[in-house]
Amino acid sequence: MTKKTPIIIGISDVVNRSLEVGDVGAGAVEPLEMMLRAVRGALVDAGGGGEGGDEGERCRRFGKVGKLGMLSRCVDDVRVVRSWTWVYGDVCGGVLEGVRRFGGGDEFGDGDGDGDGGDTKVYMEESDHGGNSPVRMLDEACRRVARGESRVAVVVGGEALGSCELGFLFLFSFFWFFKGRLFLGMEGVGRDEDEDEDEDEVGEQDLGEIDNLYPFFHVVSSVTKTGTYPQHWRPPAGDPRKILALPEGVETPGTIHSIGLPIHIYPLFENAFRALRHQSQGENHAESAKLYAQFAKIAAGNEYAWNKEQAGGLDEEKIRTVGKRNRMICWPYPLLMNAFNNVNMAACCIVTSVEFAREVGISEDKWIYPLGGAGMRERENFWERPNFYSSEALETSLDSAMSVSGLKTEDIDLFDLYSCFPIVPKLAAHHLKIPFLDPPKPITLLGGLTYFGGAGNNYSLHAVTEMVRQLRKKRTQTQTSRKENEKASHGLILANGGVLTYQHVICLSTQPRSDGKQYQDGNPCPDVVQSSPVLRSMEPPQSQHGRGSSDGLNIVGAEGVGSGVWEAFVETYTVQFSRTNEPEIGYVVGRLKKDGRRFVANVEDEKTLGNLVKDAAGEEVIGKNGWVWMEEGGKRNLFGFEMGARL
Repeated sequence: MTKKTPIIIGISDVVNRSLEVGDVGAGAVEPLEMMLRAVRGALVDAGGGGEGGDEGERCRRFGKVGKLGMLSRCVDDVRVVRSWTWVYGDVCGGVLEGVRRFGGGDEFGDGDGDGDGGDTKVYMEESDHGGNSPVRMLDEACRRVARGESRVAVVVGGEALGSCELGFLFLFSFFWFFKGRLFLGMEGVGRDEDEDEDEDEVGEQDLGEIDNLYPFFHVVSSVTKTGTYPQHWRPPAGDPRKILALPEGVETPGTIHSIGLPIHIYPLFENAFRALRHQSQGENHAESAKLYAQFAKIAAGNEYAWNKEQAGGLDEEKIRTVGKRNRMICWPYPLLMNAFNNVNMAACCIVTSVEFAREVGISEDKWIYPLGGAGMRERENFWERPNFYSSEALETSLDSAMSVSGLKTEDIDLFDLYSCFPIVPKLAAHHLKIPFLDPPKPITLLGGLTYFGGAGNNYSLHAVTEMVRQLRKKRTQTQTSRKENEKASHGLILANGGVLTYQHVICLSTQPRSDGKQYQDGNPCPDVVQSSPVLRSMEPPQSQHGRGSSDGLNIVGAEGVGSGVWEAFVETYTVQFSRTNEPEIGYVVGRLKKDGRRFVANVEDEKTLGNLVKDAAGEEVIGKNGWVWMEEGGKRNLFGFEMGARL
């Protein structure tokens, strides 16, 4: 261990369970204020241990101030996970201003009253959108600390999506772009007015109606009607409705066929992964329900979980059973297997070096050692992925993070594998060769985005804080038992963003590296997956195991499959359901039999839709032959299992 070894010294989570837009302190708290509360909590957590160190030297350097003041004064690295809720012009500056204020204002600065800490140069970064961002920013902060470029780094993020009148903002931009085509008939989404309010079921009513979960047609807030906002919030620096907006006028296979949201893409991977393992539809559904029942139990025991109480009332049967309070969204995932984003939560962690922690007097009981991290991304367009039953970015990030940390899978005691949908922890566990059902070691510390709550891009920062808590606890238990030569405890966090697009992994430990190596200086992974975007093989996915060839792109583009009817097979698929639990529209990714080109198509005929979702023994949909053609007078490809479906 060197003097510049990075350590996490402070953590904090903040939850505001109010769902009202009210006065200050009584209702909706804006994301920046949530973040500042989390930062203060992390500073207090860091400074709450034993004094330690040379008190005289601290007084000489910092004056008669507490540790919170010392840390606040010396923050020179501020990283903010971009918010889904609100647009800020300088959110990093706002965080830094709050940090200086926590330390006593300009008492620790340069005397000019601006609280900027004098000539100290502060690195500031607001992330791009993506659930990988918290772990990526933590990893990069550790590198700067290890290089001596930062003394104290703050990584923070927060959301206020749960406030009832503002929850609609987080994906409004997708509706803005797709103009309603994404969800045919969604004007009917939500609970029937005459539904039995007292029905003894746990599901949609408890975890939020689907128009809260995907709230394009939800109650229009004052922001939409008049451009106003809660008066105690800072004015937005842009239109909050367009936070995730895509450029208009761009035609791609995704936009033409109205497919691209997470609720569409993750099921594509689930279905292909199921077929690869020769599972029936029923077996796969039962597996996912059991997995998420285990996750719900974890969330029920976590004091910071947004859906803590509701999760405690869920079991495998309730999660598996599809009904009006647990409607099928996109096959094979009902509501209780979808991410829940409408939360009011924030989290923060503070990183410094061993040298500075000792100088300030931070108790070693607080120290947790980041060992190494790694991350990369897939190609942005889902139709360009090598396959739909694995993620090279996910696998390479896992392998590389453990490698630079000097660890193997068997060395890891605690995992938090990102889980917006069941497929992500399944793919990760499958690659790591660990069971995801009844695992001997935890594979989630939070309970997943459905039950803990998906805090926009910031879910995995909550995983970091919880991992630190549990590793601290393990070390305390070891010290209490007075076991000599007790091995270190290690944790691994996988953060996922986009539609299985962006991955970042970090490993944490109760002890520094035994080999004495310093934290790695850069990301060991390439920026983007290097494998061929599309397999040329015309074999169905069940028989494919390679990464891909070097033959390059082989895709039917926005121009469609052209005139005629072409024989094809299904590579993967999903089906979107209506609010009455009926198949509504299908999405197929397939291959032309004549040349192996990949295409995207919609399915509209009832017979093909029914075949896609039925659990017929011995009949696998993926790899099954059918027909594809272009709709008359339009741009979409359409797919059916029978030639007559065209009529």
